[in-house]
Amino acid sequence: MRRPGLWAASTAAVVALGLAVATLDAYGTTTRPTVPAAAAAGVEDDGADCPVANTAPPATSLLPDPFTKLDGTRVTTKSGWRCRRAEIKELAERTVYGQKPAKPANVTGTVSSSGITVNVSDQGRSASFSASVSLPSGTGPFPLVLVVGGLGADTATIKASGAAVVSYNPLDVGKEGTARNAKSGAFYSLYGSTSSTGLLAAWAWGASRIIDVIEQSGGAVLRADAVGVTGCSRYGKGALAVGAFDQRVALTMPIESGTAGVPAYRSVAQESGAQPLSSGYSEQPWLGDAFGSYQSNPGGLPVDTHEVLGMIAPRGLFVMENPHVDWLGATSGSVAALGGAEIYKALGAGGNISYWSDVADGTHCAVRSEWKAPLQASINAFLKKSGTPPAVFRVSAKKAGNLSQWRSWTTPTLADDGGGTANGGTTNGGTTNGGTVNGGTANGGTTNGGTTNGGTTNGGTTNGGTTDGGTSSGSSGGTGGGCTATHRTVSSWNGGYQGEVTVTNAGSGTIDHWAVAMTLPAGEEIASLWSGTASGTGGIVTVRNAAYNGTLGAGASTTFGFTVNGPSTPPSGVSCGTS
Repeated sequence: MRRPGLWAASTAAVVALGLAVATLDAYGTTTRPTVPAAAAAGVEDDGADCPVANTAPPATSLLPDPFTKLDGTRVTTKSGWRCRRAEIKELAERTVYGQKPAKPANVTGTVSSSGITVNVSDQGRSASFSASVSLPSGTGPFPLVLVVGGLGADTATIKASGAAVVSYNPLDVGKEGTARNAKSGAFYSLYGSTSSTGLLAAWAWGASRIIDVIEQSGGAVLRADAVGVTGCSRYGKGALAVGAFDQRVALTMPIESGTAGVPAYRSVAQESGAQPLSSGYSEQPWLGDAFGSYQSNPGGLPVDTHEVLGMIAPRGLFVMENPHVDWLGATSGSVAALGGAEIYKALGAGGNISYWSDVADGTHCAVRSEWKAPLQASINAFLKKSGTPPAVFRVSAKKAGNLSQWRSWTTPTLADDGGGTANGGTTNGGTTNGGTVNGGTANGGTTNGGTTNGGTTNGGTTNGGTTDGGTSSGSSGGTGGGCTATHRTVSSWNGGYQGEVTVTNAGSGTIDHWAVAMTLPAGEEIASLWSGTASGTGGIVTVRNAAYNGTLGAGASTTFGFTVNGPSTPPSGVSCGTS
């Protein structure tokens, strides 16, 4: 059951949807249309009132289904996700992080243009810590980015974007270099040196107390409703925990976080050269003590990191990774990000998650030019409520994971509970950003499971043709054997692009399998593919369904995705058959 003493729940953050035209963004990538950025919740945990059974799902070597509740039923509505998220949160605390306590009985402090002080007391114990503040030019109050450990996204770009930089030393809250039975820092002064809570959850707790103080300050200097967080390496692990466990954080930006951060535990255990789970557990007490039982048995974990990323949905998330250092497990990071993106898609907020590992510089925690424009766009969209999110996936061919190898579940389209919008959701049965409803997609997919003359309507193409290179609002497609296939370019860059094909059963009966044929132009080669199995990587390529997405009822749809190295010209002759 849920722990006593947590805050009462609030209603989920609500955002409106609008259709947008695909544009060429500042970093030269064609991005899909996006929904407006989702607002952060007004409370630390809006599912605190949700009952969570003291059970766990069956062990599995694949990524657990984020949409199946502990009682065995699946989430069907956006409002239902609130309590499913609460289940994921508590399972993560029980097995991965250790408990993150709720707000202590007393939190006080100060906020100035140069620093923040935090004083906490609970059950007769007290502790204090602080953070430094560096304001941008202009007049406040300012949005802010909490930089864990002073190491994260480029602070010059953050300030130039109009956000304050708050440097938070997490070691004041949970010190590294300690034994698990002798932890120290402000958190452990309150909850005991033998607490089973790991450093990452302790660091997240400290960040939440900083937000408490900003809330209480009256907003003269900093805005508590416009908080971002970033960190690199071990502090990237901490930044992920901060954003996942506090719904007041509007934008989460972990960088090169490695094992115990973004990379999926099940995948990283098999990724050559990646930091082993045993090392991630023993190097520092980052993870909770309970994780010790899973360091050689990740399949026994009731959660994985794709669900931790999903805890952030529909709020802003920009994951940055380095494919040049094997130890960082970027292949497993892309697996987790692709899995987390399915949660965003189900909530109708697919544009609110971005991922970028396609970088040239292999130096760990370097300031990278490739990330500057999407960083600015993320700050503008989620902290300043201006413009749209970057909505880009740039997966390096060096470390490209295949989600279809790691899941047996499908992604639902969560309903709107009466036609309103919630959590970046959809309205009146339609979706944006490539999500599906009633077997169809909007903005470059099919609508209501149907097509027109082999092409798509509402932003797609007709007669099987392509629209100007297949931007995110256009598609190519054809029919055959009772199914249709439409392609859209999700994003493109110099030397490649990411594509997505929507397969729809256009007949009146059920199909049990499908195959899509498409022709890649000369010089193009598939680098990675998920949610399907490909024969060939260049020229004429045939993609057949994965084991879990071959059966489609009348009007139902599914998707597979891929990245291509070479010119950014979309495939031609895209067609679907069931034989």
